[in-house]
Amino acid sequence: MTFRAREVAIKQLPEKLAGKRGRLFFREMVGTINGGRPRIVLDCAQLQKMDKYALHLLLCCLEEAIKRNGDVRLAAVTPPAMLNLELAKLDRLFRIFTTVEEAEESFQRRVGHVYPHTAGAVSDGRQASVNAA
Repeated sequence: MTFRAREVAIKQLPEKLAGKRGRLFFREMVGTINGGRPRIVLDCAQLQKMDKYALHLLLCCLEEAIKRNGDVRLAAVTPPAMLNLELAKLDRLFRIFTTVEEAEESFQRRVGHVYPHTAGAVSDGRQASVNAA
């Protein structure tokens, strides 16, 4: 039996996500995930400000992916943007990677459940627990 790896959609976030730009980006993103189990990497390298509009947009993207049994991962989040994600406690909802390549590859690996309160770091800096069989 041969298994074909599903495609990972990589979307570059614009510098600003407020107003019309944010709505346009969201419509475009939803258009790319019409299939089942979307796998999306949002490249945050150009995003200058992680304000309430950007945070809301990230949640909307995640919600749409989850509705279709998929996932959204973040890549190249700048330190100021990461701080705002942490302050809003949204860093707990997303798997966050240093590079787009790492985020894309993470969809190819089988990763166990993430438990923030346990010991043992995984590649994206989160805490994980490995259950012995």
